[in-house]
Amino acid sequence: MTSQLIPVDPFDFVIFGGTGDLSERKLLPALYYRQSQFSEPTRIIGASRAKLSDAEFREFARKAIREHVKESDVKEDELKKFLERLFYISVDAVSGEGFSKLKKALGDSDTIRAFYLAVAPSLFGEISHKLKENGLISPSSRIVVEKPIGRDLASARALNDQIGADFGEHQIFRIDHYLGKETVQNLMALRFGNMLYEPLWNSAHIDHVQITVAETVGLEDRVTYYDKAGALRDMVQNHILQLLCLVAMEAPSSMDANAVRDEKLKVLHALKRINGAEAPKSTVRGQYRAGASAGGPVKGYLDELGNPDSTTETFVAIKAEIANWRWAGVPFYLRTGKRLASRVSEIVIELKPIPHSIFGDNAGRIQPNQLVIRLQPDEGVKQWIMSKDPGPGGMRLRHVALDMSFAATFQERNPDAYERLIMDVIRGNQTLFMRRDEVEAAWKWIDPIFNAWADSRQEVQGYTAGTWGPSASIALIERDGRTWHES
Repeated sequence: MTSQLIPVDPFDFVIFGGTGDLSERKLLPALYYRQSQFSEPTRIIGASRAKLSDAEFREFARKAIREHVKESDVKEDELKKFLERLFYISVDAVSGEGFSKLKKALGDSDTIRAFYLAVAPSLFGEISHKLKENGLISPSSRIVVEKPIGRDLASARALNDQIGADFGEHQIFRIDHYLGKETVQNLMALRFGNMLYEPLWNSAHIDHVQITVAETVGLEDRVTYYDKAGALRDMVQNHILQLLCLVAMEAPSSMDANAVRDEKLKVLHALKRINGAEAPKSTVRGQYRAGASAGGPVKGYLDELGNPDSTTETFVAIKAEIANWRWAGVPFYLRTGKRLASRVSEIVIELKPIPHSIFGDNAGRIQPNQLVIRLQPDEGVKQWIMSKDPGPGGMRLRHVALDMSFAATFQERNPDAYERLIMDVIRGNQTLFMRRDEVEAAWKWIDPIFNAWADSRQEVQGYTAGTWGPSASIALIERDGRTWHES
């Protein structure tokens, strides 16, 4: 079965940072894949300080498509048509040089304009103001900003104020690519499209929830940014808290953007604050040391960074709790880190054990049911149940999975998250984007953790690259009589 492709209205898509890494790896390939949905006339305009011609930008895009799009998906006639849509204007966000040329290129039409800021957050406000000063913001304009939205509550508010002075909230799209993943969206379908799960989705039946986002890579090309951010800012404040909200939220009245985001906001407000004496008991900070990965020996974080004094965490584990009727007493165990044992992002919902076994000691251990939602790689859903082991000789039970693989079930290419999110920007659909109050509520929960770490001087614990993090993270969950799920 092939997904239905719904055309979008004509648009101009302006990429600030058009020759940068994000544009090369994600944005241009995503736009190439979605061009069958474009209506005429649609243009893609690269904008950055580099002095390039249209032809040079098109060559940059050609190489990006060849490198980052599956070879069998690159058709020469489609690539030619795509490249003909591309134009380039040299723009300096600080001096303002080039904005008049951009205005002339866009003209006075009421065509949808999407300004994608694939640049450093320090330039968000500058570009937003320059767009307004030069009369480039029309009623049909949208602005897209990548994380991080600030580095704490105060800076997030300041950044939101800057952009909000120029664009209406309905025009601002704060992107978190995790929300564009098919398996993340499928979480809503699982919960609210099936009677099977929702009656059990509460503290009476669920023992605990685990959310893991694990990477095997180290710093790569993010040295400067990462050492200032760390794992808590880089992953927990946005990706992991968004996943937690989708697991824990109440059913919205509809799929309307504000109805969904209202329910997510309630979860963020209900999260118990972790501060003072709670932080050492409920959080673990880690930093990877030299070890090994699938590619062989790897350096430790401090050696990669070239700074022996850095205390930036590359791993975080947190025991979080939600203070409301649905989730009271159910712990949410969150963990993320770099240079871990495998690359995996998944959500595990573990149900409570059965109250009594009727099968006797010879049947074996009866393990709790689990629903495992794998976001990457090998996207899919597994429902772990107890089943009889086939054969004579009495009742022996085995823990087995009802396995739904996206690749096997739908037998078609799984689109990249940016493809879906870019098309939602053009349609003006903000359901999968963060509202201002969501971002600020997340920082209200994160900031006390940072403050507690600083006040208590909570140590950053070393862990060997290629493992699952510091031993303290294992103790965090095992002292509650539970174990991290490792598939």
